[in-house]
Amino acid sequence: MELTELKGRWNEVLDELEATDRIAWLAFFDARLADLTDDVLTLDFSDATKFQDGHDLKKTLPENSHKSLLAAINKVTGLTLNLEFS
Repeated sequence: MELTELKGRWNEVLDELEATDRIAWLAFFDARLADLTDDVLTLDFSDATKFQDGHDLKKTLPENSHKSLLAAINKVTGLTLNLEFS
């Protein structure tokens, strides 16, 4: 699957995530899909009005949030991915 295809299904992924893990949904709702190479999805949270000094979301969120997002992606698209943050 190409990045543009995943972007086209992202609202479905978010709907699934909201139904299964609302905390993860809140965390990933503002994510921008930056890259999809091989099995690695890179999410970008850069927004100068929200995070002027940057942040490390991966360290902040519980591991279950990442797993919930990956499970929602898998359920909607059939893809088994890994996450990276930029």
